[in-house]
Amino acid sequence: MADRTAEHEVSIMPVPFSGGCACGRVRYECTAEPKLMFNCHCRDCQRASGSAYAAVMMVPAAGFRFLSGAPRFHDRIHDDGRVMGRGFCPDCGTPLVGRLSRLPDLIGIRVGTLDDPSWFAPMADFWTSSAQPWDEMNPSVPKYPTQPHPRAEGG
Repeated sequence: MADRTAEHEVSIMPVPFSGGCACGRVRYECTAEPKLMFNCHCRDCQRASGSAYAAVMMVPAAGFRFLSGAPRFHDRIHDDGRVMGRGFCPDCGTPLVGRLSRLPDLIGIRVGTLDDPSWFAPMADFWTSSAQPWDEMNPSVPKYPTQPHPRAEGG
């Protein structure tokens, strides 16, 4: 388990780190530390994850690469014009990554696809205005009813 220097700061993690889909077809590696780690409770992430939220880390796109296979992307255009592309394994359907039209220098990694997700430490809960009443969030993590900053868009 990784050391955590201070509450809500990005934890110290192994770099590089890797992950992939359930069937093993798509594998990735990241050589850069996450810029932001969060749980997104928006309805779009709920639908995409099939759960209460999506646990996401935003990493520099320049430090991310696919080692094998390639995800299939589905793009969704939001009312405000931003495009959210969600990448998933074309064989097993595992949701792997997300890309945002307004943040081309970042890629969102779904935390559950990491080989070792134990060091994930969410810095915030976003879109809590859409959170489900049965979703028991960690009270020590800062809450935002929407997204507080354009660099922190949902997963």
